[in-house]
Amino acid sequence: MGCRKRAPVSDLLRVVVRSGALVPDPRRRLPGRGASVHPSPECLHAAERRRAFVRALRLPGGSSAPLEAGPLRDHVLTASPEARGAETGTGT
Repeated sequence: MGCRKRAPVSDLLRVVVRSGALVPDPRRRLPGRGASVHPSPECLHAAERRRAFVRALRLPGGSSAPLEAGPLRDHVLTASPEARGAETGTGT
């Protein structure tokens, strides 16, 4: 959704909205409409910049109601190999 590249569903992270926040659904079990994004900081940033979540999740009110991306951002940053390498510096 963010980078617009196609990938198998198993390589993507499902995202749903719960109480106005974007929540990761790695087991793909939460109810409601979901959107898929690569679990990388770059793809997440691109999706946020393009406001793709509001469109993909078909939320009422369009872009007037901002979504909290904190839980999703935390999940992507802790699960991403690029982010883990950046946190530890050289990976040692």
